[in-house]
Amino acid sequence: MEIKKLIGKTFLDISEAIQSGHFGKKVKVGLTTLGSEHGVDNLVKGAELAAKDASDFEIVLIGPKVDTELEIVEVNSEDEMHKKMEELLDSKYIDSCVTMHYNFPIGVSTVGRVITPARGKEMFLATTTGTASAHRTEAMVKNALYGIITAKAMGNPNPTVGILNLDGARQVERALRELDSNGYKVNFAESMRSDGGAVMRGNDLLAGTADVMVTDTLTGNIMMKVFSSYTTGGSYEAMGYGYGPGIGIDYERAILILSRASGSPVVANAIKYAAKLAMGNVIEVSKREVKAARDAKLDEILASFTKETKKESSDEEVKMPEKEVVTGSISGIDIMDLEDAVQALWKAGIYAESGMGCTGPIVLVNEGKMVEATEALAKAGFIAGSGSPC
Repeated sequence: MEIKKLIGKTFLDISEAIQSGHFGKKVKVGLTTLGSEHGVDNLVKGAELAAKDASDFEIVLIGPKVDTELEIVEVNSEDEMHKKMEELLDSKYIDSCVTMHYNFPIGVSTVGRVITPARGKEMFLATTTGTASAHRTEAMVKNALYGIITAKAMGNPNPTVGILNLDGARQVERALRELDSNGYKVNFAESMRSDGGAVMRGNDLLAGTADVMVTDTLTGNIMMKVFSSYTTGGSYEAMGYGYGPGIGIDYERAILILSRASGSPVVANAIKYAAKLAMGNVIEVSKREVKAARDAKLDEILASFTKETKKESSDEEVKMPEKEVVTGSISGIDIMDLEDAVQALWKAGIYAESGMGCTGPIVLVNEGKMVEATEALAKAGFIAGSGSPC
């Protein structure tokens, strides 16, 4: 009798493989079913929606017993549920898992996946929950790496990277350009605005200009909520793929996060996201990319943000050069460095003023001294590239 069952299952597996085109062991994706503001049924419904398209993956529910054809690992409390989830991941019974309200260790943050409203384009928000570092700028550099890892695991071999125009964005850009020049390829996106550049504005968020949009986690979390629920008023997240996988240096669990407000369509998409990441072997991709980034001096670059830096002190007062008409603008300078950049140009004998342009902080100089001033600021470490008129 057992042999007949085994033969029957074998023929069934072969039939399903021929239909789906997928041969070999199926990926298993877990879904925890406690903690949603919309109840257990909402999560189960999302899992059942995902199961309709699940030709190459299986779904395992972790939670209380419910009426469903899906496999259930029964638990009855959130604490027990997360312990069971970790046990199933560590034993390789499941390959990835979707959950809510899970506490990652410091160093891990999640990469969300949205569909942008202007062009209907997919974009990864790096990052949306968790804390990559206690130091904000260091965290954003790590977030960029985590976004690249996720995009590559999802099948994009060379994702474009944009940095949202927030405090610290220019420092992040300089760090990423240094990483790129050291041998770790970063494919910088160009803003859709006429002045271009890798620092992105609101228009770029809506259009999905970059495959990976780098931001601090709190901003990313807010954007994730807006993208997923702007048509519903916020209490029900109806669109997108959830807050994504927790990625971190040396982190080896594929755990994806949902909001407690996520509706069943987002639950279904998050499960598919988790399945594709598992098929793309996100843990191995992470190890490979982290090693490549470290070979390009990632650790030294990150250390430069947190070590104490002493500015040059001098009793000599920097004399302001003779005033000139300043209609040339140089962007790419962090707001915190703006006045120091002006002083650096004065010291070089170039008259300059600080200002705020359409792309953020700018240094204003005479049009005829743009090249000289840009070279001086680059040499002093204030900018990553050349300046341009606003």
